[in-house]
Amino acid sequence: MTQEHTLKVIAHIETDFPEKFGIPRQSGLAENLKGTIVFEPEYRSTDALKGLDGYEYLWLLWQFQGTKRATWSATVKPPRLGGNTHVGVFATRSPFRPNPIGLSSVKLEEIIWESKRGPLLIVSGIDLKDQTPIYDIKPYLPYADSHPDARGGFAHEVKDYRLQVQFPEELLHIIPEEKQAGILEVLAEDPRPSYHNDPDRRYGVAYAGFDVRFQVAGDVLTVCQVVPYVG
Repeated sequence: MTQEHTLKVIAHIETDFPEKFGIPRQSGLAENLKGTIVFEPEYRSTDALKGLDGYEYLWLLWQFQGTKRATWSATVKPPRLGGNTHVGVFATRSPFRPNPIGLSSVKLEEIIWESKRGPLLIVSGIDLKDQTPIYDIKPYLPYADSHPDARGGFAHEVKDYRLQVQFPEELLHIIPEEKQAGILEVLAEDPRPSYHNDPDRRYGVAYAGFDVRFQVAGDVLTVCQVVPYVG
């Protein structure tokens, strides 16, 4: 018997990513990416956050956007495996799952206790699109949540690598200084689908109000242009 439950959205997060492309594939990969969690009016209570400043990291439970489908598939093709190999959906963190719920571990940088929008949480290491709905926030507990010797399935079997990023100074300076470290981390993680390998193809990451356009040849990513983002 199928049971359905309604989840309440308690907050939204504001980030520099108006589009999905370019967002890190996991939280914590780009430590300089920050977001602001804004609570819905019903949950703008400082009492609800009492004691939260004693923790360094948080778990966010949130809703994938743009992934709703009429039916679900038991298998998916992870980009990490080249987009051509099927594995079980529950063996992945694919957004295409029976319930479009995401899970992220983020660093709590600051709590702004008083603002016109109630208390705000400033977090880093984010992997969420701008205005992503958040269902719940829980503290990260090192003694219970960390298992450094655990097996990581195919995620550990596939070798990680980072691209060398060539970002001309005259283009990098177009990006606000406080946002530069974040875009450099995003580009180094290689935003492209893993099965793309066309050195002549130009890509664009929408970030912090700009469209950062680049090409990749081998393990070198070269930024070609930075223009205002037009959604």
